[in-house]
Amino acid sequence: MAKLAFLGLGVMGYPMAGHLAKAGHDVCVYNRTGAKAKAWASEHGGRSAPTPREAASGVDFVMACVGNDDDLRSVCLGDDGAFAGMSKGATFVDHTTVSAAVTAELYEAAKALGLNFVDAPISGGQAGAENGQLSIMCGGDQSAYAAAEPVMQVYAKLCRRIGESGAGQMTKMCNQIAIAGLVQGLSEALHFADKAGLDGRAVVEVISQGAAGSWQMANRYETMLDDHFEHGFAVDWMRKDLGICLQTANENGASLPVTALVDQFYKDVQNMGGGRWDTSSLFKRLQNIG
Repeated sequence: MAKLAFLGLGVMGYPMAGHLAKAGHDVCVYNRTGAKAKAWASEHGGRSAPTPREAASGVDFVMACVGNDDDLRSVCLGDDGAFAGMSKGATFVDHTTVSAAVTAELYEAAKALGLNFVDAPISGGQAGAENGQLSIMCGGDQSAYAAAEPVMQVYAKLCRRIGESGAGQMTKMCNQIAIAGLVQGLSEALHFADKAGLDGRAVVEVISQGAAGSWQMANRYETMLDDHFEHGFAVDWMRKDLGICLQTANENGASLPVTALVDQFYKDVQNMGGGRWDTSSLFKRLQNIG
């Protein structure tokens, strides 16, 4: 069993850290809101620390799942950052969805300090985190990944190294690009069924067994039809992710017309007051305008 730190106890990080503790690892947690870290420690029997540096002191692995580029920099760098507390040879595993640019920056900063850095963004949503069924896409040095993989397997359905540093984040961008089109397509199908006077549930029962079937259809059509969106992956976070995708596409020459359009649809949802709604709220947008 390893000594670990886990930084960031949001809807994903809280249960992920819990799986590590249940697996027998020695886990110390840090969260920007200290009360949440103390609550986690009380629930799981681990420890909490007031700074990332203290949480990371003397551990083998530091796992992080925070909000964005700036949040990640803040827990890694500076006098109170995790890098300042980590021992040479320790490995930092970043589960946050961030830009490839910040991943490159932190990989180099870690390397200069004798640390390992693995970018390992996740997919599977809150349910995947709670059930230990996440898909983890990784980039970084092979040796660092090989050391960290057994730890990540505790909350993974699939964990794979895609390539060198940054490859994990690029793969997560592919994931979000695919999801954006799928959710819009599902929303349009349910909207069309409604306008055609069809029973949406009956329609999905049939088409989900054919080529139209998807995770989004299986897991979101009922809540969409029930007008329930106070759950899941928030629109605000999806727009952050799609912004990263579109910025990177401008840099590498990829054409993402559907992604750019759906990003604007999510902006409409934000303007409806749905920034914290699940990404499936694209259906609610259609219902409101049609």
